Amino acid sequence: MLHDVRRWLGLKDLVVDAVEDTTNIVQESHDSVSRRTFGIIKLIEPLRTAAQVVETVERLTSATVYTSVRLTNRLVGSAIDLGHRLAAGEPSDTEGRGLPMRSDAMGSVEWVRDSALGVLNGFVGDRLAERGNGLELAMDFRRDGERLQLDANVLAEQLGAATPKVCIFVHGLACTEWSWSIFAEEMHGEPDTCYGSLLARDLGYTPLYLRYNSGLHISENGKRLAALIDELLDAYPVGVQEVTLIGHSMGGLVARSACHYGSLQHRRWIPKLRNVFCIGAPHLGAPLEKVGNVLSNVLRFFDHPGTTIPARILDGRSAGVKDLRFGYVLDEEWQGRDPDALLDDRSQEVPFVDHASYYFIAACITRDPDHPLSKIVGDTLVRIPSAAGAHREPARRVVFELDNGRIVGGLTHIGLGNHPEVYEQIRGWLER
Repeated sequence: MLHDVRRWLGLKDLVVDAVEDTTNIVQESHDSVSRRTFGIIKLIEPLRTAAQVVETVERLTSATVYTSVRLTNRLVGSAIDLGHRLAAGEPSDTEGRGLPMRSDAMGSVEWVRDSALGVLNGFVGDRLAERGNGLELAMDFRRDGERLQLDANVLAEQLGAATPKVCIFVHGLACTEWSWSIFAEEMHGEPDTCYGSLLARDLGYTPLYLRYNSGLHISENGKRLAALIDELLDAYPVGVQEVTLIGHSMGGLVARSACHYGSLQHRRWIPKLRNVFCIGAPHLGAPLEKVGNVLSNVLRFFDHPGTTIPARILDGRSAGVKDLRFGYVLDEEWQGRDPDALLDDRSQEVPFVDHASYYFIAACITRDPDHPLSKIVGDTLVRIPSAAGAHREPARRVVFELDNGRIVGGLTHIGLGNHPEVYEQIRGWLER
């Protein structure tokens, strides 16, 4: 109940913030039009003095109106906060069982709730975090739809028969851990089958699923994950001998970032790291984000409300989304930079952890990877060279294309998250 109150308060905060942001955009557009209009009138000498007086009055009046809108909006928000707290007490961070890892959960109330939270965090999660909004997804580990508590006694009970081999799954942008269950019944014949359950059955891994705010910078999530895995090892019921990370889409970049910062910070889990799988991860960037960057710059070029307002809205996409433009995984790639500069690529080479094996999996929408369509769109969101990490330092990397002796038809970016052919490739590498 208290957790529901926190969510409702978060939703209220989101509406209040949206009203304030919209007011800011409208005021800036109003001021832009006003400046241009009065600027032209003041060029006419007989009208200059009168125009200056009218302009001053107009600015004071409009500023008062917009300030009143903001103040009223904030007062309403504060009143709602007070009402909720009087009725239900201060909200708590405790949370019960979540969405079960089953494909037949799609369409349920829990699925709609979690999907909406995943999307919201993906596109405005940085602002949710900045404003302390209750709708922000905290970073934690999940298992069977349940949030894991990193307390030794509680975790032992939650995990049951834990094994020394831990496999951590990191989802992509605007998702939750449930995305690993997509198409399970269609692909595997069972609604609860995914890469994690298969690795547990076939190779004795204990699968854990990360949930996180994908709207934050990838490097921020990478550092958080690096620290969280150390906490996991402290609470884990048995001694951990092996850590494997498997990331889909943005999750592959978060995994690489965690490995990099974990190594720099001498995290205790790094010596136990054995494998890093990047499935459809945009190491060279994602075309759609590049298009968004170009479009917003073109719109901003024309100083007109009809273009500046859409540009402001488009530029409001999260830091995490913008990191996908060139596959940023380090702080220094984005810190001190204009995030909306036109195609300003500041990406750097990121060394691998020496003793770990890195694997790269890509897909294309046609059976033939050399087909012109597949060369252009890849898996619809990530092109093959980007998923292959083509410019990174050499390692045991294999580009997985649904052709080349294993033709199962075309596969899209989303489909990479739970497909039998992809699993067989992962299993084959782990069995070496």
